[in-house]
Amino acid sequence: MPTVAHHEKHFTASETVRDIVIGMSDGLTVPFALAAGLTGAIAATGIIVTAGLAEISAGSIAMGLGGYLAARSDAEHYHSERAREEREVEHVPELEAHGVAEILESYSLTADQSATIVSAMCQRREAWIDFMMRFELGLETPDPKRAVTSALTIAGAYIFGGLIPLSPYIVLSNARDALVFSVVVTVAALAVFGFVKGHFTGTRRARSAIQTTLIGGIAAATAFAIARAIS
Repeated sequence: MPTVAHHEKHFTASETVRDIVIGMSDGLTVPFALAAGLTGAIAATGIIVTAGLAEISAGSIAMGLGGYLAARSDAEHYHSERAREEREVEHVPELEAHGVAEILESYSLTADQSATIVSAMCQRREAWIDFMMRFELGLETPDPKRAVTSALTIAGAYIFGGLIPLSPYIVLSNARDALVFSVVVTVAALAVFGFVKGHFTGTRRARSAIQTTLIGGIAAATAFAIARAIS
């Protein structure tokens, strides 16, 4: 019987999608709320655009820095925990071997089957530590470039998202008309963004689009109401 090649298709860029979601979600709502809130108090679109661009610049830097620090913290936590595991394997190998056996038996392996694997693993120190990091602590080896990549991804997504609700104010001279178009393009962008997010995360695309539009719309409307009340 001929062998049929099997290719598993798993999505492996969840961290990147998470960063894009964080950046785009805030980018679509915060600049929209700012521009919409200023529309009621300022008639000149030039001032609104300037304020919007300033907010996008500051917001993207702050969001990117937050992503960078979060990724750095994750990496530091991983290395700290790995150092602890290395010390435990060195000084209390019996306890660590028992821990491996417990993990294996939780996957329905018998004591004899676990003992064979534990014995083999104890001969490979790095693999032993890797196993404990993943299955005992639930920690994966961090990408050394993750912090910078996360910062740039979040900042870029924020800028891209922020320019969408601000673009009508750049094109149109009447602030009231620009607000109407800004609402339309923002809602449309949220729907498209949700649809694409659903495609990459494996969830139902229509549901993701509706959910993203509703959540983003509520967030934008709330921020808009606060901005208008203050202005």
